[in-house]
Amino acid sequence: MTAVFVTQTAQRDLETLIRTHSLPSTTRDRVKRSMEHLARFPRIGAPLHGPWARFRFILGPWRWMIIVYQYDEEADRVAIVTIQDGRSARASTSLA
Repeated sequence: MTAVFVTQTAQRDLETLIRTHSLPSTTRDRVKRSMEHLARFPRIGAPLHGPWARFRFILGPWRWMIIVYQYDEEADRVAIVTIQDGRSARASTSLA
């Protein structure tokens, strides 16, 4: 199984979203469940383009929550690099 870890940046992003969006206390567990599939299927996420071309994303427990990750095939490791509100113009999925 592929190792999945969450970077400090992604952890901070999640904490910010919890605070700014008044998300429920179960948010961390919900996000963790959303990421569980990556251990067995690390390429399940859609690839990103442009400056984010080395990354993929999956949706979190809410359709607006974007979990961006990078899969290192040699190391068989997934790094969650950021968690963003996909509705934001600054989100990694924007075409800006």
